[in-house]
Amino acid sequence: MRQNQDMRAAEDTAWIVECAKEMGFDLCGVVRAEKFPELERFQEWLDRGYAGEMKYLEDPRRQDLRAPMEGARSVIVCALNYNTAHPYSTEAAAHPADAKGDPRGWISRYAWGDDYHEVMWEKLNALAAKLHERFPEPFRSRAYADTGPVAERIAAKYAGLGWLGKNTLLLNAELGSWLFLGVILTSLELEPSLRAAELPPADLCGNCRQCLDACPTEALVEPYVLDARRCISYLTIERRGSIPGEYREGIGWQVYGCDICQDVCPFNRAVPLTSVAKFEPREWPGQKALLTPSLEWLASMNEQEFRELFRGSAMKRTKWKGLVRNACVALGNAQIKAESEAYAKVLSLLTQLCKSDDAGIAESAQWALSRIQTRPT
Repeated sequence: MRQNQDMRAAEDTAWIVECAKEMGFDLCGVVRAEKFPELERFQEWLDRGYAGEMKYLEDPRRQDLRAPMEGARSVIVCALNYNTAHPYSTEAAAHPADAKGDPRGWISRYAWGDDYHEVMWEKLNALAAKLHERFPEPFRSRAYADTGPVAERIAAKYAGLGWLGKNTLLLNAELGSWLFLGVILTSLELEPSLRAAELPPADLCGNCRQCLDACPTEALVEPYVLDARRCISYLTIERRGSIPGEYREGIGWQVYGCDICQDVCPFNRAVPLTSVAKFEPREWPGQKALLTPSLEWLASMNEQEFRELFRGSAMKRTKWKGLVRNACVALGNAQIKAESEAYAKVLSLLTQLCKSDDAGIAESAQWALSRIQTRPT
């Protein structure tokens, strides 16, 4: 009898994984809703101040996978590949300007296309609805795609999807780290993908420290530990107001997020491409695109244009003020040649932005202007 129940439970989990892949997910696994060791150490990370201004991370529900939904017993974890056939930032950085000398910026790969939250949510909710075909008894479920108090990457590790790399991201030996993660919390008692005697996938980082050494702002203060306050993704997206002066030069041409610690990871050297067209870079008339966009275009954008252009995009997270501020910092780092067509236009634009009512924009524009004017030509 017990053997039959175990076989049925294993079949249920296999059915869920198969359904997830039919819906387009690249990986899927199941784990019991528990408090894992990494979650127990999370408070220490917060106490060090590494979360910066991200107060939402202090939600105590993040430290126990059972807490976000009453009656949660199991967590279904899904991963979706977003790697597109375009150069990595470390490759594209060799050409930071176009033929006319117009300096370009870099936007994190995950934000090139449609908002991944919406893409993931649609698939997760479809999978959650599909569960009713298999389980006739009443149950509850709730889907999160980086939208709730859930540590998705921890759940993913214990669901067997990969290991947590030295850059703190989930790594999979075949798919690398270009993965969006989402979860379905459910009151169903599901069989975990990893049996009690099985361990999560082995940590294959070994002695490699390329991600730590490549980080321009030294945000990875030690292997597996990120000080978000130094991270370019945090500085360009989450932080409001001015960016601390000691990190501006390290930001380089980044205007939204950063991919460097993933770009240099050996496990991302030869990974599959996504089949999701919505993750391709957005483009608009007039050669405006999110793949190495014009910094002058971004810095001169008004708030209404920002809202219209980035509707349905993850880039709305930084807000208009943040994007213009970031573009100013990137312009200050750009090696703009005085004889180029862009030089006079950029100086004029920054001079105008120095008068902005927003202190963060004005101060960043002044910093960039002083850098360009004092740089040897």
